[in-house]
Amino acid sequence: MTEERPVLVATEADDLTADMVITELNRRNVPVVRFNPADIGAGLTVSARFSTRPASMAGRVRTPSRTADLTHVRSVYWRRPEWPTFSHLEPDDARFAAAQVRFGLGGLLYAMDTPLWVNHPQRIATADYKPAQLALAQRLGLSIPPTLITNDPDEAREFITSVTGDVLFKTLRWTPYTRDGVPVTGWADPVSADEIDESVRVTPHLFQARVDKIADIRVLVVGRHTFAVRIESDLLDWRKDYSALTYSIEHLPDRVNKALHLYLEFLGLVSGSFDLAVDREGDYWWLELNPNGQWGWLETETGLPMSAAFADLLSQGES
Repeated sequence: MTEERPVLVATEADDLTADMVITELNRRNVPVVRFNPADIGAGLTVSARFSTRPASMAGRVRTPSRTADLTHVRSVYWRRPEWPTFSHLEPDDARFAAAQVRFGLGGLLYAMDTPLWVNHPQRIATADYKPAQLALAQRLGLSIPPTLITNDPDEAREFITSVTGDVLFKTLRWTPYTRDGVPVTGWADPVSADEIDESVRVTPHLFQARVDKIADIRVLVVGRHTFAVRIESDLLDWRKDYSALTYSIEHLPDRVNKALHLYLEFLGLVSGSFDLAVDREGDYWWLELNPNGQWGWLETETGLPMSAAFADLLSQGES
């Protein structure tokens, strides 16, 4: 391991979770170059040269305070970077410029022979499809609630009436959304057969049997480490009110822990946040994977060394 090799951290300007990891890297005297693709221009410069004789590539990213040689990077922490939208340009020009940044800057980063990505953005994108997540969970022997994905109103009604207990509607992908200028979020909410109308035909919907849970479990896997936190509340969707939650450290059954690690290995990820539920019989139900989920507040609440695990992984430059 060469001490001069920096860790690249790609994230938005205000990211307290990334700050926690960078603090740990600084404590280890590991150099860090932090950048946000949205800063392209005066705040971020990129360049690369390709040659045939001899075959070579040389490139760099430069911010006002740091420079990184793209052929001499220890690892990349692809946290939550923002891509530029160029709102000051005409729509066609903005789309053109945004595409050049994604395929220019993104392409240069993907061309690097970097030993470790946490996680590679292309693998994050692949892992984000919920139908594929559900199928993989089944193949690995994890229990999933009965689920229907459809845009057929009749099939949706039949599924809802056939399930014992409540059925929830969940979004297939979180998407920024505003109504009358106010940001809104898609929660996991109960849905009845009477509420299903022809508008369901517009797009696929995810309907899932509600688990009769006594607690939620958020599991963060970082390399070989597992951090499981039990979240207790009276809420159906605990994200609605963080002030109503209580936390404790959970010890997963070995079978479940191994399955979650295999899950990430199959997807080519070295880290991920899983949501599970525990029912009254003590059985664990798999709900979803967030390949780039939030975890910083859980370290604050429990004292689990999550940021240290990320720093260890990134500083080693290998999984």
